[in-house]
Amino acid sequence: MSIDAEAIADRRRLRRKLSFWRVAGFSGLIAAVAAIGYAAADRAGYGAIQNQIARISIDGVITGNQRLADLMQRVGDSSAVSGVVISINSPGGTTTGSEELFRNIRRLSEKKPVVTFVDGTAASGGYITAVATDYIVARETSIVGSIGVLFQYPDLSGLMGQVGVKLEEVKSSPLKAEPSPFKPTSPEARAAMQAVVNDTYDWFKTLVRDRRRLSESELAAASTGQVFSGRQGVPLKLVDKIGGERDAVAWLEQNKGVAKDLPIRDWKPSSDRDLSLFAMSATMADLFGFERVADALRRTSSQAEVAQLDGLLAVWQPLEK
Repeated sequence: MSIDAEAIADRRRLRRKLSFWRVAGFSGLIAAVAAIGYAAADRAGYGAIQNQIARISIDGVITGNQRLADLMQRVGDSSAVSGVVISINSPGGTTTGSEELFRNIRRLSEKKPVVTFVDGTAASGGYITAVATDYIVARETSIVGSIGVLFQYPDLSGLMGQVGVKLEEVKSSPLKAEPSPFKPTSPEARAAMQAVVNDTYDWFKTLVRDRRRLSESELAAASTGQVFSGRQGVPLKLVDKIGGERDAVAWLEQNKGVAKDLPIRDWKPSSDRDLSLFAMSATMADLFGFERVADALRRTSSQAEVAQLDGLLAVWQPLEK
């Protein structure tokens, strides 16, 4: 064998050895991480998959959210989850987003017992979310209600007149693209939009009436569009009990057969960054019960998202003076 041939053979043998040790090293790293995780779980007093109550938080403005829908699917399919607390702090959002969230919670309730805890505000679309469960617990000073629908648009016609701009349009019918921010709203356009608002408002009221088992007189008193405190919501039948999250969990234990003293674990929607090192580490930390570590990792990897609202709104908008 020539010297060149021997050198080539030596290089090939060396590459094979390097490949073997790379694979072995990577496998050893995975095994070490798993062993540390299992050991930590054992020291904490529970196994790798711990029976738990899942907490799903609905915060901020509600819009259509496929990730949240996927989260509820995962919670519903998890054998580790014995019950679910829907923790709400939201002024509402789009009617379509609120409807989607309501239906997703109803589907989840077919698999797991679910209860609502109003941890701040459940107004408009937030209250649509709350009535998706069979029991609502709120703090005394929580905000609930605001049963109503809103459609807003600007009128820029006066400003356009001042700057000398005029809009010309050709359209297929008088009500196409109405109302328009570029001209005063015609009586016909206003009536058409009012009909849509009224129809959606009827849908909202029917939802509340059926889910909260209200008489027509009780519904009329609760659906004026105003907000109520948690204390006011009890006699109006908008809230079942004043209390905290522990009271919501107690209802699951006493009425839905959920085992007592289960830990409550936050379940969060996935994101586009879920394959990042931080996200995967946070998921592993959640699995083994290290909530603070998981939250810190998610804060490190999170990015701000801007909510865009289109269409009819079921949202509480307090005015500051």
